Amino acid sequence: MSEAEPDRQGLEQPGPPQDGPGATYARAGVDLAAAEQALDRIRGKVRSTFRPEVIGDVGGFGGLFAFDKDRYRHPVLVGSTDGVGTKALIAQAAGRFTTIGIDLVAMCVDDLVCHGAEPLIFLDYIAVGRLDPGHVEDLVEGVAEGCRQAGCALIGGEMAEHPGAMEPGQFDLVGFAVGVAERDRVVTGAGLEPGDVLIGLPSPGLRSNGYSLARHVFFDVAGRSLDDPSYPGAHHSLADELLMPSRIYAPAVTALLKSVDVRAVAHITGGGIPAKLGRVLPGNRDAVVSSATWERPPVFDEIQHLGNVAPDEMARVFNLGLGMIVAVGSEGAFRALDVLRQCGHRAVRVGEIVAGSGQVLLEP
Repeated sequence: MSEAEPDRQGLEQPGPPQDGPGATYARAGVDLAAAEQALDRIRGKVRSTFRPEVIGDVGGFGGLFAFDKDRYRHPVLVGSTDGVGTKALIAQAAGRFTTIGIDLVAMCVDDLVCHGAEPLIFLDYIAVGRLDPGHVEDLVEGVAEGCRQAGCALIGGEMAEHPGAMEPGQFDLVGFAVGVAERDRVVTGAGLEPGDVLIGLPSPGLRSNGYSLARHVFFDVAGRSLDDPSYPGAHHSLADELLMPSRIYAPAVTALLKSVDVRAVAHITGGGIPAKLGRVLPGNRDAVVSSATWERPPVFDEIQHLGNVAPDEMARVFNLGLGMIVAVGSEGAFRALDVLRQCGHRAVRVGEIVAGSGQVLLEP
C-alpha cells in the first residue's frame, strides 16, 4: 500500500451488537404511544371549537373548512402566525399550562382583526422535550378555550417530541390563524383624518409581551419568587400576575366593524403603543395619546420601580394597560364605546388623530 492510499481497515466501524435488544424510537427518546394517548385526550377539546363549516374530524393529514364564499362579495383571506415567547418559561416554572394557549390564540387572531378580518380557523404546533399526554392536554385546553372565545375553529395541529434538542419539561407553542375580510372593507389606516377618535381596550396584564424584561427585573434584579405577592398589597401571587391570560379582542372589534366606520386598528404588543399604533398611521397623520385616560395596571409600576426602567423604555416594551387601540370617525365615537362595552370591554377614549408626520405622541 502506498503512502497516498488510505488505510481502509482503520475506517471500518464495528457492527451492531449481537446480544441485547435492538434500537427503537422509544429508546431514542420518542414515545409514539404517548403521542397516540395525547391525541385521544384532546379530541373532545378540539371538537368543542368546530364551526359548521368544519369538515371531517380530528387526526387527518390536514384540516378541512368549507369556506362560504357567498357570504362575501370579494373575500380576502388574511393569515397570521405567532408564539407565546418567554411567557412559556413562566408557565414551565410554575407548572401551570392550561391558560397559555389562550395567549397563543390572542396573539394571532387579534392581529387578523387589525385588517378587519373575522377569524375562521386556527392550527397549533406544540414542541416538547418529552411528550407527556397530560401536559399536552393542558396546553390544548388553553388553545381550545382561546378558539372558543375568538369564534374560530381549531382544525389541526402538530405535536413534536424533540429529545436532545429540548429538555424534558421544556416546550414551545406556536399558532397560525386565517381570517376573511371584504376586499373593499380591509382596514389599513389610509383613511385616517384629523379629529378621528382613538379608543383603547384595556389589558389587565402583560399579555404575552415584554416577558424577557419582566423576568429579568423580577427574578434577576429583585430576587423575587413566583409565590411572592405581585406587588405590595396585592392579593395574588407573581405567578398569577405573569400567567394572567390575554384578553381576546377579535369578537368585539368584529362587532364594531359592523356598527361604525373603523379607520384603523392596532394590536398593542411588542414595541408598545408608539410602535404598534405608529404602524397604522399614514405619513401625514399623528396620533396623540393621553396616558391619563386609562388605568395603568400596578404590575407596570412595580417593574419600573424594581428595575429602575426609564419611562421611554417602558413605553416601547410594554402595552402599559392597553391591548388594542381602534380609530373611528368622531361621529361614531359614542356608538363605538357602547358596542365595545356591550362586548365586555371597559373601552375608553384615549386620544385623537391630528395632522402630522406619522408619529405617535404619548402624553402624560
